[in-house]
Amino acid sequence: MPVISYELPDRFVAGTVGRPGERSFYLQAREGRRITSVGLEKFQVTLLAERLEELLDEILRRSGGTAPVPAVTPAELRDDGPLDQPVEEEFRVGTMALAWDPEDERVIIEAQEVTEGEDQEVEIGEDDPAITVLRVRITAAQARAFAERALKVVAAGRPPCPLCGLPLDAAGHICPRQNGHLA
Repeated sequence: MPVISYELPDRFVAGTVGRPGERSFYLQAREGRRITSVGLEKFQVTLLAERLEELLDEILRRSGGTAPVPAVTPAELRDDGPLDQPVEEEFRVGTMALAWDPEDERVIIEAQEVTEGEDQEVEIGEDDPAITVLRVRITAAQARAFAERALKVVAAGRPPCPLCGLPLDAAGHICPRQNGHLA
């Protein structure tokens, strides 16, 4: 299994390319001049950010506030810049894993390449040498900053319909709350 590894990258962010309604979502890691971008779905970005927040909050709670986990994103780590160019997708993300390494006090994020028949069960410990994995190890503060940015990126899409909550296109949308009429 080829692993693209980043130990404390200079930058690790979620970002998009394209206009709202037509955006492609990416995770991007950069260390020096080396950049890796992997494509994923909007819901995967949301889930990763939410799970990161939950993990960090749980670590902070269990430690009684002594763990090196900030309760909020440190201002100096906020990153609202665009993705580094060029954005060249290494692979599409299928499954992701999240862990806390208590020895190094680092969050580990793994994004595994999507495979054919991803819905099939795989035996634990079974490795496919053709599947690529992006593994990133970041501090808890970097993880807070990542999650905050990722949630902003997801929210920056099309505004929701005030009636049904589905995304609005520039021309409106067929709203189920209006019996299929344009909203």
